[in-house]
Amino acid sequence: MKRKEIGVYVTIALVAGMFGGIAGANIPFQKSNEALIEDFYRTEIATVVSPHSLRKKLTKGESNIVLVDLRSQEEYETAHIITAVNVPAYKNPNESAYSDVERIVNSFTELRAENPGKDIVVYCYSTPCMTGRTIGKMLTEHGIYVKHLGIGWNEWKYDWDMWNHDGETKVNAVEYISSGAEPGTLPEGEHGEACPIGGEFGC
Repeated sequence: MKRKEIGVYVTIALVAGMFGGIAGANIPFQKSNEALIEDFYRTEIATVVSPHSLRKKLTKGESNIVLVDLRSQEEYETAHIITAVNVPAYKNPNESAYSDVERIVNSFTELRAENPGKDIVVYCYSTPCMTGRTIGKMLTEHGIYVKHLGIGWNEWKYDWDMWNHDGETKVNAVEYISSGAEPGTLPEGEHGEACPIGGEFGC
């Protein structure tokens, strides 16, 4: 075989390999249903905090969580989940402040620095509210990772019986709500058991 012919074959092989690699890179990797289900549950467990678990920690005075209310300062000061601090993602009840990235990121950076080793848990208006997810995604882009309360302010205040176990509905929900510019603390004394189910599969 002549030298020129060898060169042509080598060139064709290289071009074919290059196009094959490009085509292969553009074919999306298909995960199995089982892998997708596994990913879903891993993500849920890593991200979502049960309101029962939170209330149990509040009742016992545990302080390994920093709770953050993302609603406007006006709404926060009217009423919020007790112990929560406010990092407003809203300028007022009707106008978001998502574009105020520097302020929001700096606030969470300070919270993380002041509370090493603690989980930061955000909540907004309701379970389907996208604010917590939007801010959470924004923070990941700056190396900050927060968790998400499984319910929002509306469920905490107005649907207490909906997310609590039967034995918890007699607990005075008002004790778990505060108002004003300060986070507030849970009054001393008995507050009932936050979750009657213990062990790995508890609340």
